[in-house]
Amino acid sequence: MYQPEVYGVALFLMILSMLCWGSWANTLKLCPGFRFQLFYWDYVVGLIVGALVWGFTFGSMGGSGRPFLEDITHIDVHHAVLAMIGGVIFNIANLLLVAAIDIAGLAVAFPVGIGLALVVGAVSSYVISPSGNPGLLFGGIALVVAAIVLDAIAYRLREASRPAMSKRGIVISLIAGVLMGCFYPFVSKAMTGANAPGPYAAVLFFAFGVALCSIPVNYLLMRMPLDGREPAAMEGYRKAPGSWHLWGVLGGAIWCTGALANFVASRAHVVGPAVSYSIGQGATMVSACWGVFIWREFSDAPARSKSALVWMFIFFLCGLTAIAVAPLFS
Repeated sequence: MYQPEVYGVALFLMILSMLCWGSWANTLKLCPGFRFQLFYWDYVVGLIVGALVWGFTFGSMGGSGRPFLEDITHIDVHHAVLAMIGGVIFNIANLLLVAAIDIAGLAVAFPVGIGLALVVGAVSSYVISPSGNPGLLFGGIALVVAAIVLDAIAYRLREASRPAMSKRGIVISLIAGVLMGCFYPFVSKAMTGANAPGPYAAVLFFAFGVALCSIPVNYLLMRMPLDGREPAAMEGYRKAPGSWHLWGVLGGAIWCTGALANFVASRAHVVGPAVSYSIGQGATMVSACWGVFIWREFSDAPARSKSALVWMFIFFLCGLTAIAVAPLFS
């Protein structure tokens, strides 16, 4: 399988993961009227397809570790279960986060959920596998958290005229954030120890965990949506245009590409899972860029909101730089 040997390539993969994790949701915006619960079935298919495509290509190339198919046959139950547990936790967190956005709005749900996930995931990953300069790493994390807070302020100022946000949505955001921060250590642990699989096989079992979990959990959310809307029927899935299904599969493949790039980078020398995960969670700011510059969500926002956005991007870039150079000063 392919594994980068120099830090520059690993850094490129971490930035790629950030871009993919922050961009996949655009595929849902391209399907207006498609309920997320229905879109999610195609998204899961895309996850598995992406894992297989990368496994049979880059996972079968290079001289590092075992090739993809051999890695799958050699994986033991312990490591396979750890990767699948990571997929289960991520799946529940992802579904809750989207429900929270529907309830409380992006102003609270996304910054609270992903901001909390960044702190929980980076700290727990560093405890499991410490790597990189802790001062730069955690200083960079603090700057990214500050940027996320500014992001929330900007959205709140833009939505000042809207009704008060639901406490239920805030609680769901917090739960989603904790779960989103917990999935990565399980995947990291699944790639650690004797007979542990490489990242390409780990991603496949991670995707299997997402798929197995989606059957009961997503079906439950279809029947009892947390946003208070009417139940989502499979009839809506069957009647959806074919292009919507293709966008759903592409969305899952994009997220899977980001996950694989992040897992591969975390195995590189001097990087470690804490640094890789922290840079990947800069996806919050990438999604903000899409909203600001492409979807023009702030075209009518007040001046104070736009000012908060400027400072958000400054804090984000400074924090990302500190995290990126942390492995060079171990």
